[in-house]
Amino acid sequence: MSEINELYQDLILDHSKKPRNYHVLEGASRKVEGYNPLCGDRYTIYVNLDGNVIKDIGFQGSGCAISKSSASMMTASVKGKTTSEVNELFGHFHVMVTREEAGKYDREKLGKLTVFHGVSEFPVRVKCATLAWHTLKAALEGDGKTVTTE
Repeated sequence: MSEINELYQDLILDHSKKPRNYHVLEGASRKVEGYNPLCGDRYTIYVNLDGNVIKDIGFQGSGCAISKSSASMMTASVKGKTTSEVNELFGHFHVMVTREEAGKYDREKLGKLTVFHGVSEFPVRVKCATLAWHTLKAALEGDGKTVTTE
């Protein structure tokens, strides 16, 4: 295994074992549940908005290492960002893990989230990596419906 792949694996495992922002956000302005029936990942995303800025964010639930670390890194990445910045970041993340649009994504904007680039080699894991993102997107859109990756 190359040094960079080992570093990426270590970062994913760290966020899976010690997830950041893993808590119920009391008084959240938005709350949406997400579920991946394929592997049983289930998370609730809590968002506190100040206008169109994510003032605070948290998540709770359970799932595989990919889904939990993705949720953890996502929450750390979007806190303080506007909803349009989050939507742009989601777009880059989605292109990266699905290899859509010939892989045209901005590595600089994604920063540490690029650790998930290898997920694209395992299509069944893409749903794990994107579950929290789709759930956050639903929360920001305000529909409140449970998100499923079916």
